[in-house]
Order: sequence, then structure tokens, then C-alpha cells
Amino acid sequence: MADRQRDAPAAVHRLRALTLLLDDAGSAFAGRHGLTATDVRALICLLDRERTGAPASPTWLAGQLRMTTASVTALLDRLERAGHVRRTPRTDDRRRVDVVVQPSAKELGWSFFGPLIDATVAVLDRRTPAERAVIDGFLDDMVAAVEQAGG
Repeated sequence: MADRQRDAPAAVHRLRALTLLLDDAGSAFAGRHGLTATDVRALICLLDRERTGAPASPTWLAGQLRMTTASVTALLDRLERAGHVRRTPRTDDRRRVDVVVQPSAKELGWSFFGPLIDATVAVLDRRTPAERAVIDGFLDDMVAAVEQAGG
């Protein structure tokens, strides 16, 4: 095991360092705003879903977080009390609800993560379109590899 870790390409160690730094940023954001790591993951999932234009139900969120629906209900109750999300009745079936991230939560996230996003965009802007295509392909492959490995 130690030999495999020592012999891993330097990129593996850089990815690990980047993962730890991003995790530290998420933890700092959560701690500063009275959130848990799972609360932050839930907000990220909801925002990513919103970007696709698809609705986000509590059941969908439970699947994303690998949690029971009862646990997600408690999580959503907490986020709703804090003013970060709102449950709204579906227009096609009023018995079901969608979860919507509130503008104030988005502003809170941007105030904290905006500089990190700006720095990331600046790094990417220094790359040629061909380099960005390689980066995008690599990141897509890494996401797939981690998902396949059970991460």
C-alpha cells in the first residue's frame, strides 16, 4: 500500500490536496453560517438541479444525498427555518412539493464562494480552448471513476 501511494503520479497527490482545500472551504462556510456539511451538500445539489431547469423534490434530494426521506425532511425543515430553502407545491400535483433555494441563500453562497469561483475562472481563462477541452474531459473521467469506485 505504501509503495502504491509513493508511486502514484503527482497528479493524484495534487487532486488530493485540491480536494482537501475545497473541503476546508466548505467546512469554513458551513461553520460560519451554522450549517452542517450535509446542509451545504444539499444546497449544492439543489443549485445544480436548478441550473438544469429541472424541479427538485425531497425524494430526489434524498437520492442525491443517499439519505432516507425522513432524514431529508428534517434537513429541509432546518434549512427552511434558516430561510435557505422553501418548499412549494408542484403546479401539476399539489400533493407534491419542489424545493427551491432562496435568493438570500444564493447571495450568502456568492459572498463566500464568489472569490473562489472568480479565481477558478481566471485559471481557466489562461488556458486555450484545446487545453480546456482536455481539462473538461479529465474532470468528467475523474467524476465517473470516483462514482464507479463507490465514492
